[in-house]
Amino acid sequence: MKISALSKEKNTFSFEVFPPKGDASLAPLEDTLTHLYEYDPDFVSITYGAGGTNEGRSVDVCKLVKESGHAVMPHFTCIGNTREKIDEYIGNYLDLGIENVLLLRGDLPEGWTGTRGDFVHADSLIAYFREKHPGLSLGAACYPEIHIESDTLEEDVKYLKSKQDMGAEFFMAQLCHDVTAYERFIECIRRAGITVPVVVGIMPILSREGTIRMTLSNGCSIPAELAAIIGRYERDADGFREAGKAFTARLIDRYIGAGVCGLHLYTLNKYKDVSEIIDACDIAGFRAGCPR
Repeated sequence: MKISALSKEKNTFSFEVFPPKGDASLAPLEDTLTHLYEYDPDFVSITYGAGGTNEGRSVDVCKLVKESGHAVMPHFTCIGNTREKIDEYIGNYLDLGIENVLLLRGDLPEGWTGTRGDFVHADSLIAYFREKHPGLSLGAACYPEIHIESDTLEEDVKYLKSKQDMGAEFFMAQLCHDVTAYERFIECIRRAGITVPVVVGIMPILSREGTIRMTLSNGCSIPAELAAIIGRYERDADGFREAGKAFTARLIDRYIGAGVCGLHLYTLNKYKDVSEIIDACDIAGFRAGCPR
């Protein structure tokens, strides 16, 4: 089912995984997915490497998920993508019966200037997909604490509105540990005429170094509660992981309390930790509710 339609009918719960590198076996990821399926996700999103380096494996994983009977959402970025290359790969996904795609500018690999493809920004990529494949449900990214390359919230909202105008039917909110900031963001974009559903992305707090790196590289704030965990467990990786999982569970419940219509967990392919986080939250109650 199309995510854009599903998000208007029910609260959605979903996962993101990434394909193995190179020729590595799919078996570990297949095992991870088997465990994640126990939570009956509404869809599974599949990434690929910087510069499109892992597109073939992304197709393999999408096929694996589709064969399990679950909806899947592959990613496309502007990085290194030409119209011809996109047309080649979208054919593979359409053959699998895929109805949803997430369209992004993408993170520029180190040393790159520009996207080195036919599209500079996500809105032009969205417009191309809308024209060429009007039957697909198109998603795009949004940034509750604004994109790190934007100077102001107003500028960021302008680009977000352009994504909607070009055909984006739902947004995936990227990393944000501050629910209050998210609520301010939602109020702002609704005033600006952005009406499509927003699904919240949750990055589990599992590694001290990874948390700091991902948060800073995305230009996100670190709330005092999380900063205390980072400071307290500087030399205790196991302690940090346990405290981080508890923080993530509390964060999810706060988002549920804020009335979000969708939760999307970036699993990092770690089903054991993710399962503990989910089990500590009221996901069942969230899914039983109706989107506001």
